[in-house]
Amino acid sequence: MPLEHSHTPKDIQKRLSEGPHISYLRDWVYGGIDGAVTTFAIVAGSLGANLSTQIVLILGLANLLADGFSMAAANFSGTKTEEEDYRRLRGVEEKHIRLEPDGEREEIRQIYMAKGYGGEELETLVTIITSHRQTWIETMMQEEYGLAAIRRSPLKAAGATFAAFVICGSLPLLPFVFGMNASGTITTALTACAFFLIGSIKARWSTQSWFSSGAETIAIGMSAAGIAWLVGYLLHDLLA
Repeated sequence: MPLEHSHTPKDIQKRLSEGPHISYLRDWVYGGIDGAVTTFAIVAGSLGANLSTQIVLILGLANLLADGFSMAAANFSGTKTEEEDYRRLRGVEEKHIRLEPDGEREEIRQIYMAKGYGGEELETLVTIITSHRQTWIETMMQEEYGLAAIRRSPLKAAGATFAAFVICGSLPLLPFVFGMNASGTITTALTACAFFLIGSIKARWSTQSWFSSGAETIAIGMSAAGIAWLVGYLLHDLLA
């Protein structure tokens, strides 16, 4: 089985100098699935209520832009809040190290004691970590609060969510835009393909098989659409 990357000294130095890779995969997956699910759910509900093509397009486009922007804004705010919380907690650790260094050294000692270190080895490790201020702070951030030094950009996270939402969410509307016959059937097929593709691509970064991940995503999406169609169908009958 081939390795994921080279381990020659030159390649290692180059890879580490570039710094850790910041992934926005979850933002793409989240936006893509939600965009396809919500737009298809609206289409399915509209078809269940026997609404016209024009109404389906109006409701679908309104959802595509408004809900997509709403999700992007929420992701921006959430990611920004995480960044602000990281800075707040880092400030707390910097203050504690400045005012109570012995207590912070004891925290490092107990953290690594819990990991199985002891005796002279433990004391050497504590001395090494606490002799470098940045390493000391980053160690506390990761070990005490579970926060990594790598930070995600709120703007990029929001942009990824919005782009994925619009791209995947537009698929259920394509048959209605081009006036295709049997739009409901074509829409269902297109959206199912989108769900499966999203799930299959997502599997590349997980231990789940591409087929299993794709099938799982289809099940989630079609369940949401089925509920929306049923609500639309029942309301149409009640209001008819």
